[in-house]
Amino acid sequence: MGQKTHPIGFRLGFTKSWDSRWFAPKREYASTLHEDLKIKRYIKSRYKVAGISRVEIDRIVDKLKIRIHASRPAIIIGRKGQEVELLKKTIERMVSGKEVTINVTEVTNPERDAQLIAEDIALQIERRVSHRRAMKRAIDNALKAGAKGVKVQVKGRIGGAELARREWFLVGRMPLQTLRADIDYGFATAYTKYGILSVKVWIYHRDILPKKKTQEKKEATEGTGEATGEVQQEV
Repeated sequence: MGQKTHPIGFRLGFTKSWDSRWFAPKREYASTLHEDLKIKRYIKSRYKVAGISRVEIDRIVDKLKIRIHASRPAIIIGRKGQEVELLKKTIERMVSGKEVTINVTEVTNPERDAQLIAEDIALQIERRVSHRRAMKRAIDNALKAGAKGVKVQVKGRIGGAELARREWFLVGRMPLQTLRADIDYGFATAYTKYGILSVKVWIYHRDILPKKKTQEKKEATEGTGEATGEVQQEV
């Protein structure tokens, strides 16, 4: 039976990076990881309407750097930065003895962010909007925003059906086994009176070549003068 790989985990260290970046002794690893998860859950639950896509955490000795990617950063920052200061003090109490720095980055194109799309579809399903309508609308918006391929899947007791089933739409390309393909992935849960529905979204943006290969290609092109149209002459 075929097993599916996680689109982001499959590309870690190649075209994707870890959301938590730090080193810890073996005996402290589990507690540090759970601390990260606790911080991320708290931030997402506190700012549900801010459209948080990712929360990155860097740990350097006694310093904790948090970067929040949100489609509505003003909600997190607050008036004159008051809200983000309150958040900073709360997290400092959670991780006692560490200096906390918080940066809020705006998601400039939320229509192409897989996590935000998945959460939006789940919210519409909870509000009793037709799942097919929500899925097709999300795909159209992502393609208009410049995505090369979009796949959306909803699984569970769709529409209150007695048996759980899976429905999905795929438009464009989705090279899941190509490592250089920049594929974004998002997951969300819709809570309905009939049960829980899972929403998964894959967005294919483009192909990313490793820096080494790109540099070699550039040097080869400069040597031949093919791409720029220059003529190389020996004197």
